Amino acid sequence: MTIRLFDTATREVRDLNPITPGEVGIYLCGATVQAPPHVGHLRPAVAFDVLRRWLTRRGLTVTLIRNVTDIDDKVLAKSAAAGREWWAHAALYERVFTQAYDALGVLPPTYEPRATGSVPEMVALMERLVEKGHAYSTGEGNVWFDVHSWPAYGGLTRQKVEDLSPEEGGEPTTGTASDAKKNPHDFALWKAPKPGEPESASWDTPYGRGRPGWHLECSAMARRYLGDTFDIHGGGLDLRFPHHENEQAQSRAAGYGFANRWMHVAWVTQSGVKMSKSLGNGLLVSELLNEAPAPVVRYALAAVQYRSMLEWAPDTLDEARTTWERLSGFVARASERVGDVPAEEVAKADVPEAFAAAMDDDLNVPQALAVVHEHLRAGNTALASGADAAVRTELVTLRAMLDVLGLDPADPQWAATSTDDRYAKALDGLVTAELKARAEAREAKDWATSDAIRDRLAAAGIEVQDSADGARWTLS
Repeated sequence: MTIRLFDTATREVRDLNPITPGEVGIYLCGATVQAPPHVGHLRPAVAFDVLRRWLTRRGLTVTLIRNVTDIDDKVLAKSAAAGREWWAHAALYERVFTQAYDALGVLPPTYEPRATGSVPEMVALMERLVEKGHAYSTGEGNVWFDVHSWPAYGGLTRQKVEDLSPEEGGEPTTGTASDAKKNPHDFALWKAPKPGEPESASWDTPYGRGRPGWHLECSAMARRYLGDTFDIHGGGLDLRFPHHENEQAQSRAAGYGFANRWMHVAWVTQSGVKMSKSLGNGLLVSELLNEAPAPVVRYALAAVQYRSMLEWAPDTLDEARTTWERLSGFVARASERVGDVPAEEVAKADVPEAFAAAMDDDLNVPQALAVVHEHLRAGNTALASGADAAVRTELVTLRAMLDVLGLDPADPQWAATSTDDRYAKALDGLVTAELKARAEAREAKDWATSDAIRDRLAAAGIEVQDSADGARWTLS
C-alpha cells in the first residue's frame, strides 16, 4: 500500500509517510460563520471527507480537526448589520454549517474547536514570536508579524516579499495607534478594537486589549490538537495566500514544524468565475437541497478530482441525479433479489485493485468511478441472467466502493431520499404492462409489434434484457 498525495508546497505527488505509523493528523480550515454556506464552502469538506474515509479504509487512524472561525472582522460586521450579538450570530451560522455538513453525509470531525476557545494558546504563541524577534507591537492592542524577520516567507506559494505589491498579504493598521507597521506586508497577530466594536469581542494580553488575527487562530488550534508537527493541512485553493502562507511563517518562526504536507481543493466556478459571496454568485447549499436529494448534490461535488476546478453548469445536478438513480436502483433491485447486506460486511469488504489504485493516486475519483460503473454493468448483467451469487458479489463490491465516497445508497444516511417511491411504482407498473404486451406479441410471433415496444422503451431510456426467466428492465 502506497498512498500518494499532491503537496502544494513541493508541487509534486509524494508518498504519504505518517509521522506516527498507522496514524494521520489532518487540520482542515473550516467555516468563518458569518452567513449560510454556499456550494463552494462544502466542496473542501466533501473532498477531505472522502480522503478521511479512504485513509480509514486503508487501515489508518485519522484525527481530523476542522475549526470554526467565530470571531473576525466579517462576523462582527455581519452581526452588527443583523442587530445580533456577535457570539449569537456566530452560533446561529455555525449550526447552519453543521446542518449542511450533516445533510451531505460529511462525517463529524474528531474535534471542531472554535477560535474563541483557544485564546490562551494564541497569546502564548504571540508572546513566543515577540520574544524571538519575529513580531512587534505598534501600540495598545496591535501586534504584527515581521515578514522580513523570516527569510523563508513565501515558501509555500513560491513568492518573494520584494515581488509582492503593497496590497498583497498585508493588512491595514487597526485601532487608534499612530505607529505605522514596519512593512506593508506584515500581518496582524492581534488587533486593537475598532471604535464601536463590542467590549465582549476583545481579550486582555500583555500588549493590550484586542482580538486575534485570523492566521494566528489556526496556527494555535492546529498545534493544540495535533502537536508541533502534523501530517496534512488543507483547505480551499483560495486560502494558499495569504492565510496558509502566514500560518506556516508564524508557526515555523516560532520553532514548530507545523504541516508536513499542504493539500488544497480547487474552486467551484460558474462560467469560469470562482463562486463567492462577494461576487454574488454563490449557490446556497439550502437552495441546492431544494432542487435535488442530498446524495445527488454530494455526488456532484465528489465526482471531480479535488484539484480540478468544478464548473457548476445548469445540468450539473441533472447528470448527477441520473447517475445516482442508476446506482441506487441497482442496489435496491439487487438487495430485493439476494437480501440486504450487513453494513459490517460492506465496511470490511475488499475493494477492487483498480479502484484502490485510483484512490491511492491522489484521490483520482473519476478513475475510481470508472471502476464503479464497470461493476454496476456486471451487476445488472448478473441480475438479468438470474446469477444470484454474482449479484451478491457485485452488490457488496459496489457498496464497498461507494462507501469510500460516502455514497452507499443503502447507508441509513440516504434512506430518507427513497421514502417516496410513488414515481418508481408508477414507472414499474407502466413498463410491466409494456413488457406483458411485448411477451404476448412475441408468443404470437408478431415481431414488428415486439420490436416497436422495445424501441419505444429504449427511446424512454429503458433497457430491456431478455433471459430464460423472462424480460427484465433497467434504466439505460
